[in-house]
Amino acid sequence: MTDLDGTLLDGELPERRSLYRWLERQRQRVLHVFCTGRGLTSVEGLLREQRPLGLRAPHLVISDVGCTVACGTSLQPLPEMLEPIEARWRGKSRKLAPLLKDVPGLSPQPISTDRRLGYTYQPQRFDPALIPRLERYGVDCLLSGERYFDVLPAGVNKGSTLRLLLDWLGVDDGRVVTAGDSLNDLAMFETGLAGIMVANAEPALRSLLPRLPRTYGARAQGCAGIVEGLHHFGFAHLFA
Repeated sequence: MTDLDGTLLDGELPERRSLYRWLERQRQRVLHVFCTGRGLTSVEGLLREQRPLGLRAPHLVISDVGCTVACGTSLQPLPEMLEPIEARWRGKSRKLAPLLKDVPGLSPQPISTDRRLGYTYQPQRFDPALIPRLERYGVDCLLSGERYFDVLPAGVNKGSTLRLLLDWLGVDDGRVVTAGDSLNDLAMFETGLAGIMVANAEPALRSLLPRLPRTYGARAQGCAGIVEGLHHFGFAHLFA
């Protein structure tokens, strides 16, 4: 389960190519899931851009910071996964709109989903006192990368949706490793699954490493950090 920006898309070019080739070779043995803040349209464009480097479609995609689950090849959403998320979000956009209009330091992102609101924010201008006012309406607010501000259905995040997906697939926890670099990946690490925090993780996330006993702090960045973490967790045999 890999985040994209800063994680699977980061690192030296030879290391990225090597990991992408490995994922392709191991496709019948290793279930690969993107777990990203990007929307599906952005993921589709990314796959086109990265194809010359060898990155292929994953088996599944968790996108929109956990608000969407889709097939990795067709990028068609999976209704079974979306129904509980949509139930938590229904009616929220209309109620939140007046509070989010013309907020200093906040700019809407052009995302294509009905299950979250995405913004970029300027830390120097944005007033975080807005967050508890929004959360009274049954949503969670997430700041990450000192740039992104997401409004999500309460209780929905990368970690909660990953848990739902694993239960649906019947995958044993001991066979799962997650990897990420930003605060929106914290929920994955808090699941208790094995986690890899790459060396280029944002400082606010890196500072939380001591309270994440199942998360390994890699010394290498991006793709090299993912490989380092897989070795740490005992999956070196897959590289033989």
